[in-house]
Amino acid sequence: MGYVDQNLMPGEQIIHRAQFHWVMFLRPAIAGLLGLLLLVSRDLRGLGFGLLLLAVIGGIGTAITYASSEFAVTNKRVIVKVGLIRRISLELLLSKVESIGVNQGILGRILNYGTIEVRGTGSTKERIPNISDPLAFRRQVQEQIPTA
Repeated sequence: MGYVDQNLMPGEQIIHRAQFHWVMFLRPAIAGLLGLLLLVSRDLRGLGFGLLLLAVIGGIGTAITYASSEFAVTNKRVIVKVGLIRRISLELLLSKVESIGVNQGILGRILNYGTIEVRGTGSTKERIPNISDPLAFRRQVQEQIPTA
C-alpha cells in the first residue's frame, strides 16, 4: 500500500494515477553507453570507467526516484509524492486549484511526456517534470474540479 492509498480521506476515491516517464533514464543510459565505448580505448579507459561509474550511480538514483514516486488525482485532491528518503509531497484540494498547465517539447509530444504545472490559490506553484501522459493527468484534474 503506497503513500496515496494510506492518506485517503473518508469518502475519497482515486480517479487517476500517473507516473514518471521512462525518458528520465536516458541520461544515465547515454553516459553508460559512452563509458562502455571509451573502455575500449587504452588512452581513455579511465574516463570510460568514470563515466560508467557515474552512469550506474545516476541510474540507481533515478530508479529509486522512479519507483518511489506517486501521482494521483482523487475526487477531492491532487496528490504528489516524490522520493524515498527525502520525501517531497504536495496535497492540493481541488477547490484550491487555480490552473493546471502542461509543457511539452517536441520530444515530449512524440514520446508523450511533459511537465505539469499546478497553480493553487495563494500563489502556490508546483512543477512536476517528466510525467507520462500529462494531458490525461490535466484532463482528470479539470474534470474533478467543482464548477460553480
